[in-house]
Amino acid sequence: MKSRQNDESLDPVRRRLLRLLAERRSNLRTASVAMGRNAAYLQQFVRRGMPKILAEDDRELLAAHLGCSPALLKHDRDARMEARRKRPPSDRSLFAPEGYVAVSEIDVRTVSDTGAWKDALAGTGDVWLFPEAFVRHELRASACDLWMITAEGDSMEPNISNGDRILADVGRTVPAPPGIFVIWDGMGLVARHLEHLPHSDPPRLVLRSPNPRYGDHERPAADVRVVGRVLWVGKKP
Repeated sequence: MKSRQNDESLDPVRRRLLRLLAERRSNLRTASVAMGRNAAYLQQFVRRGMPKILAEDDRELLAAHLGCSPALLKHDRDARMEARRKRPPSDRSLFAPEGYVAVSEIDVRTVSDTGAWKDALAGTGDVWLFPEAFVRHELRASACDLWMITAEGDSMEPNISNGDRILADVGRTVPAPPGIFVIWDGMGLVARHLEHLPHSDPPRLVLRSPNPRYGDHERPAADVRVVGRVLWVGKKP
């Protein structure tokens, strides 16, 4: 009964997804893997609301797994507009020519509070243009989930150097598979390689730095505030 009550509190798209999975004798984990995502992706989407809405490419892949129309997995216009309103602001209009998407660069210096970093972010005024096909098919991302951030420090060298630009997908916050993520370390936003520690209960993460000057650290997963997965790095000349 408790599970049914929880399902009834979900929005129509999430309830429909659970029904379609049951009808096809599939589950959230199997469908996530079929989409090419990590195994917890749809669990996060349904139960934690991350991402708020499914990107078009994800809807198409999920619909193919379910044998249904992608339109059944699309939120209404109000939900899509609400998801966009919660993204970081930009100092200029995010206009992009046809065939491109615009990504706002975030000023990490505006972040000063661990509990309010999302709401406190401001744009630097710079906008980055990426080919829409590259974002959708290569990065498997939605433009409204992407932030451009300037890396600071040398802990991730030689992979990421001070002044490099990193593109983070805030819709991907589960470190499975392992990878480089932007996290809040208590003082600011930093990049670290995150990996789940197998068989840990409660779950723990290993935070790694390729620079040998910095050691690896283990922390409870609940204590690591993951902002998003790093999808692309632009090296500073």
